[in-house]
Amino acid sequence: MPSGRVRWFDANKGYGFISIDGGDDVFLPAAALPAGVTTLRKGAKVEFSVVEGRRGPQAMSVTPIASAPSLVKATRPKPDDMAAICEDLIKLLDSAGNTLRRHRYPSQAESKKLATLLRAVADNFDVQD
Repeated sequence: MPSGRVRWFDANKGYGFISIDGGDDVFLPAAALPAGVTTLRKGAKVEFSVVEGRRGPQAMSVTPIASAPSLVKATRPKPDDMAAICEDLIKLLDSAGNTLRRHRYPSQAESKKLATLLRAVADNFDVQD
């Protein structure tokens, strides 16, 4: 049975693609997922069968393989620390909002700092439990 990693999967569209280890991509229809599974995360390791579909190879009988624990999840801040980070971020956003109310954008350095912080905080919230 071939194995690979989910390149992307969109539950709303009902399909995605799997990158085969050492090969091409394979179409992944939602119907190939096991019962009770509605979506797969990007990078999830899976085993599957391949059949020839109308537009090329297509995955069937997909079985997710238990993956290693997430490094991001293991290293993200504790909830109490994250609360303090969010409070500091709110202060920075409030300052940026006040600057915008005066019909100006924050300086380039402040904007870059704020964007970097927003991305970092978003990454900590985006980790699936």
